[in-house]
Parts: sequence; C-alpha cells; structure tokens
Amino acid sequence: MKNAFYDTSLTDAQWKLIEPLMPLAARRGRPRTPLRDVFNAVLYVVKSGCPWRLLPKDFPHWKTVYHHFRRWSLEGLLELFNDALRSVVRAMNGKRSRPTASVIDSQTVRSDPHGGEVGYDAAKKTKGRKRFICVDTLGLILDVVLVPANTTEREGAKLLLEPVLQRHSWLRKIWADGGFQGPDFAQWVKAQRPKAEVEIIRRCDDVSGFRVLPKRWVVARTFAWLSQNRRLVRDYEKTTRSARAWILLAITRLMLRRIT
Repeated sequence: MKNAFYDTSLTDAQWKLIEPLMPLAARRGRPRTPLRDVFNAVLYVVKSGCPWRLLPKDFPHWKTVYHHFRRWSLEGLLELFNDALRSVVRAMNGKRSRPTASVIDSQTVRSDPHGGEVGYDAAKKTKGRKRFICVDTLGLILDVVLVPANTTEREGAKLLLEPVLQRHSWLRKIWADGGFQGPDFAQWVKAQRPKAEVEIIRRCDDVSGFRVLPKRWVVARTFAWLSQNRRLVRDYEKTTRSARAWILLAITRLMLRRIT
C-alpha cells in the first residue's frame, strides 16, 4: 500500500536508518505489510493524537498497525531505535556514544478515563500519572518510567535509575532538582553505582519570576518536546507499557529529523 506523504512520514534517508533495525519477515505465511507504511502510521498517531480507528484509509488497517506497535513495544524494538539513533546524534555533536552525565525529572500528566492505574498529585492538583525521565546532556532520553501521580519523587527516581545505572555503566553525574534531595537517595544511588554522584540544582529563593537553572533546563526542554505530540498532551493509555512506547516513539521521530 502506498500512503500519502504526511509531514510525519519518513523520508528515504530516514527509512534507511530504521529499516536495518526492523525484524526479518517470516519465511512462511502471508506477505507482510510494508513496515515503512506501518511505521509512518504509528508516527502519524503520536503526532496527531488520533485514535487507532480514525487512522486515514491510505495507511494499513488500524488493527495491523496496532499489532505491530504492540509487538514492537513488547519485544524492546522501540528501545533499540532509541539507543541506536541517540548514538548517532551524540556523535554528530562530538560526544561519545556512552553518556557520563544525565539529568532526571518528573512531569505529572492528567489521565483520560481509561481504567488504568492512576493516582492524585496533591501538589499539582492533578489526577493521572507521573513521567520520570532520565536524559543525557543533549536532552535525549536514556530511559522513562510511568507511575501513578501520587508516587513521590525519590520513589519514582529509584524505579527509573535502577535499570539506567545497570545499562549505562559510564554514568558518573546525575543532576536533579530539590524534590530528589536527601542523604538516603544519594546513598541509594551510590549503592547501585559507587562512582555515580547526585548533584541537586536548587532554585534561588532571592530571585523572583522565571529563571533558567543550570542543567535542569535540559530535561525541561525534553518535556516540552514531548508535549508537541498530541498523543502525549494527556495520558490516554490504559497500560504504562503503551504510554512509555509513545514517549520513545516521539523522541525517535525527533532524532530522525535531526539526523536527516
């Protein structure tokens, strides 16, 4: 099927980066739907925010697209896209593929009535979920965790950093805001990775109004990037697995556009 070219559709150069990472087709059975059309459909959904059933008819059938989206999220293919493209973008900016510094933060997002596990963030007066992300110094995502909105900053950070510190063994510095301060959290990070250090970037009480804070602006910008995708403006997903998948797809699209 040849779908119309939307703003979200992959160029030939972008598809050349993604195609080698795609799973091989089965030797038997029906011919597989062209994966470029499927990937274009998924990118259309994350940017436009449309429900599956309202996909334009020039894409493959929505059930086919959803099947591949679910399979990719379950099999870790979206993490593979993210890791591979992040290394390319870092190299383009003169950085090593393995980051040594990162920034963490959380964002509370209002949830649609989808029946998934949510909580109430009293500070933000919002019922929904919290997105905890860890980014490198370019703002590219190293990992993301979604939890009910009533989860504390330090509890969520532990869920986020446990796999991050295992996968990214070169990390030495983790910047965070005042919500993550405290000796218990710093000691926990040391127990996971003795060479890693948490540095708290505090807001100055003497300054009124908006002020760009060192290092923290990097992760704030990443949240702004995610919010440019209508699927991520609210939390529409029943499962945190799907919600996490959309975040990885949004940052994958951003990196593809930077590279090409």
